[in-house]
Amino acid sequence: MINPNKPFNIHDYIEIVLRRIWYILIPVIVVMIGAILYAYTSPKLYRATTLILITPQKVPEAFVRPTVTSSIGERLQSIGQEIMSRTRLEQVISELKLYQEEARSSTLEGIVELMRENIQVEIKGREGYFTISYQGKDPRVVATVTNKLASLFIEENLRFREAQAQGTSEFLTIELNATKAKLEEQEKRVTKFKKQFMGELPEQRDANLRVLEQFQLQYQRTADNLRAVQDRRLIIQKQLSDIELMVAPETSRRNDYPPLPSVPIARDPQIVQLEQLKNQLKDLQSKYTDKHPDILIVKKKIADLEVMIEKESEERKEFSIIESGLPPTRRETRRERSGLSNLPRYTELESQLMAAEMEIRRSKEEEAKVKSQISEYRERIENTPMRELAMAQVTRDYENTKEFYQSLLKKREEALQAENLERRQKGEQFKVVDPAKVPEKPFKPDIRKILLFGFLLGSGFGFGLAFMREQMDRSFRDAEDLEATLGFKVIANIPKVQKEAA
Repeated sequence: MINPNKPFNIHDYIEIVLRRIWYILIPVIVVMIGAILYAYTSPKLYRATTLILITPQKVPEAFVRPTVTSSIGERLQSIGQEIMSRTRLEQVISELKLYQEEARSSTLEGIVELMRENIQVEIKGREGYFTISYQGKDPRVVATVTNKLASLFIEENLRFREAQAQGTSEFLTIELNATKAKLEEQEKRVTKFKKQFMGELPEQRDANLRVLEQFQLQYQRTADNLRAVQDRRLIIQKQLSDIELMVAPETSRRNDYPPLPSVPIARDPQIVQLEQLKNQLKDLQSKYTDKHPDILIVKKKIADLEVMIEKESEERKEFSIIESGLPPTRRETRRERSGLSNLPRYTELESQLMAAEMEIRRSKEEEAKVKSQISEYRERIENTPMRELAMAQVTRDYENTKEFYQSLLKKREEALQAENLERRQKGEQFKVVDPAKVPEKPFKPDIRKILLFGFLLGSGFGFGLAFMREQMDRSFRDAEDLEATLGFKVIANIPKVQKEAA
């Protein structure tokens, strides 16, 4: 082109295209012929696709919680890696006899890698479904392989969910058994501690305080009774001494011996106390159970009093035998010598003195016994804070282990329910909505796209070649080219003479 600054209009471009028409047509024709040859000679590839829907759990999660908590994407990635493994793909290739032509020139690993490239898994929607696609040369084989892959995904999902549920329940069962053994060991330790320090435990503090208070009241009553009996004995002894001074001689008073006990004629007050305790026991049994501390204390008092009455009865029998079968005692001899045996008042006072001494002896025994029991219960109450601290240390681990055991037991039950849910296939599942069908036409090569691409490529190459040829052309096309080259002004143009048709 001689004058590159020359403005062009539509007529100029049309003239250039007509002038360089063969530079444009030849590349277009050549490229289109190549595109047609490539489209009809390249191997045809078919693609089959199956749509798999992810169905939710059939039982509401409020009743049975699933053990599989991973997302669909994570699970599909894990299942896909399992399906795409060399072992699984080799089984599919061997079962369906795939890539027999490629096996002649390639290794098994290369064939497996080629199959991986031909498989495509795509998640669509909001993780509600996904597609599996496979491409190959045979349309029937492509559909068969796609359905096979879909069934593998479904089976692997069921196996994955069941294995995870079973693994969870087995793990929880092992942990539960270990925790149960630990809990039983701690229960034995707590039981041993309670048996060892029975009566000093914190929960027995109130009962010990009540029993101690009752023993203190009983001790006070016994002490008061003992003082009263001792006072009565002193009075009786004083009365006896007065009688002896009045009746017996002086020598008899100096050689007086201590009085011997005799069986009291009056009714024993302990029998009256026994009847009162029995009436009190009946009253308490109408209000409380037999294990109530007050009932246990009254029963113990009744038993002790019955033993004492029985012992006293035996002593009375012995005294009766002595009085009836044995020779006279010193007192009797003394009374006979002094003439006191003929005084009824003196005999009555001696009997009262003997009864008082026996009652003093019983009161002292009861006082010592009650005092010992008070010391025992005081020691229990004093040891209670120390036992409470030790009990807290022993039971703390036991309570924690028990709570952990209950939690594991609940989780194990939920895991077993989830395992049964997966075994009965009531959990989340993969369901084939659109199975793969035999494709009717190949998706590669796409003839329309190839021809369109060839036409565009040929046209671009042709117009580019025409443009280059136009730029290299140095011929004069109009007056402006001549003026720009020679610098002369053109006076007139001689138009092209064309022959008209006759």
